[in-house]
Amino acid sequence: MFAYYLDLALRSLKRNKALTALMVLAIALGIGASMTTLTVLHVLSGDPLPDKSGQLYYPQIDPQDIKGMMPSKEPPDQVTLIDGLNLLRAGRADHQALMTGGSVPVQPEQSSLDPFYVEARYTTADFFAMFEAPFLYGHGWTAADGEAKAREVVIARSLNDKLFAGADSVGRTLRMAGTSFRIVGVLDGWQPNPHFYDLNTGSYAYGEQVFLPLQTMLELRLDRNGSSDCWGNGGGGVGNILPSDTCVWLQFWVQLDNPAKAAAYREFLIHYSQDQQALGRFQRAPNVRLRNVMQWLDHQMVVPNDVRLQTGLAFGFLLVCLVNTVGLMLAKFMRRAAELGVRRALGASRRALFAQLLIESGVVGLVGGCGGLLLALCGLWLVRQRPSDYAALAHLDPSMLFTTFVLAVCATLLAGLLPAWRACQIAPALQLKSN
Repeated sequence: MFAYYLDLALRSLKRNKALTALMVLAIALGIGASMTTLTVLHVLSGDPLPDKSGQLYYPQIDPQDIKGMMPSKEPPDQVTLIDGLNLLRAGRADHQALMTGGSVPVQPEQSSLDPFYVEARYTTADFFAMFEAPFLYGHGWTAADGEAKAREVVIARSLNDKLFAGADSVGRTLRMAGTSFRIVGVLDGWQPNPHFYDLNTGSYAYGEQVFLPLQTMLELRLDRNGSSDCWGNGGGGVGNILPSDTCVWLQFWVQLDNPAKAAAYREFLIHYSQDQQALGRFQRAPNVRLRNVMQWLDHQMVVPNDVRLQTGLAFGFLLVCLVNTVGLMLAKFMRRAAELGVRRALGASRRALFAQLLIESGVVGLVGGCGGLLLALCGLWLVRQRPSDYAALAHLDPSMLFTTFVLAVCATLLAGLLPAWRACQIAPALQLKSN
């Protein structure tokens, strides 16, 4: 029966090609606009570590002085060096990593390459295991190597390709900032989006090329990027290169494998704050937060507001297109009153006519979805030409491809409900008399 209704639908659509083209165009425009913006929103609001994000938490404590204190104020987004090292060495989590971002000059061995700067991540040994960073060659450094301020480095695959033509470079020397480092590992194209573990250096399309032990960076006083917030007499620290003890400038992440451990760690943060208050370091009452990856991204409002606004406007445009489609379908179906009346007189039920007209609507939606897909691909290409940091991520993945056709067919079926119902209410006797 479905094949029969489908054949009737195709015949009907061919009889009035101009009206069919208008309906397809309306659906295609609405789907193209909505899927372009929805795809961008989908990419930007995605989970960077879907298998593990619920186990990774970003602790926040409040070491600031009492000046300017406001009720229920959020604690700082980062930690001081003292607190970061204290929390790290307490070892209360399954894994923990203390880090900051920076940039370092690379002096290649090859005379054909000029020195250049690369983005760096100064961190601790658990970083790679916590964030499931895949290794192409080698491995990360150990906690003991980090504490010993070892001159060891993990590099990204892109840098390995540039300097060593993609060969296994583990054990070779990389000279940076006037110091020689031994390469212990090469990451295999790892670049999570959003750049959740440090939003200060960039939210999207940002990836470090080298990873060094944090203690090594502190000893060598390497350049750092990112923000820092200070209070009191805070300013430059040792050598006026690193922030002082009254500045927050480091990110601290922990892995807690179940909710019970997360609750226990939150209590630990409260007790730590109380202890520091008793020592005179903290002036405020304990004010802590413990958010997982997705909660942290939501709190930081990583998805730009203009993207959410554009998505809402695009779906509003889709609604306008559907209203126009309803009018076109209503005109088309009512013009076929005589045909539908004859079918009713020959014994066809209203349910059968309703199903036939809905299948015809679905065919319009399917064709409109194909047109909308082409428009969405063009729209995403235009997005990729923008100077935004997320522009390069605007690609249609299989899930959004499937969503395009589902949305097109469902929207058109919804638009066809009223016209199909109205057409089925026509009394066959009246149509037979008029003919």
